[in-house]
Amino acid sequence: MSDLDIQIPSAFDPFAEANAEDSGAGSKEYVHIRVQQRNGRKSLTTVQGLKKDFSYNKILKDLKKEFCCNGTVVQDPELGQVIQLQGDQRKNVSSFLTQAGIVKKDHIKIHGF
Repeated sequence: MSDLDIQIPSAFDPFAEANAEDSGAGSKEYVHIRVQQRNGRKSLTTVQGLKKDFSYNKILKDLKKEFCCNGTVVQDPELGQVIQLQGDQRKNVSSFLTQAGIVKKDHIKIHGF
């Protein structure tokens, strides 16, 4: 029996990968694009994680003009500045940020239903 290698199953942590990403703060910065359901069919798109070097108001102005929607920049104590846009603009915002050269495509995470 000592010749056989016995493998003892260890507990599998499904969130180990997600926790590993969060623990390496600054190693890989992601821009998170989320959609939130409001009342009825109304929805809200939020963009967080852009570098502080950028002017959020200028980016918001271009996004509003490009997609014909309204929006605002909100100051959150935990997340910093967050851009909010009316409607489900996740794919539009993702393509806009990559074409403008603000963020690389592999640094964007799109969340939502």
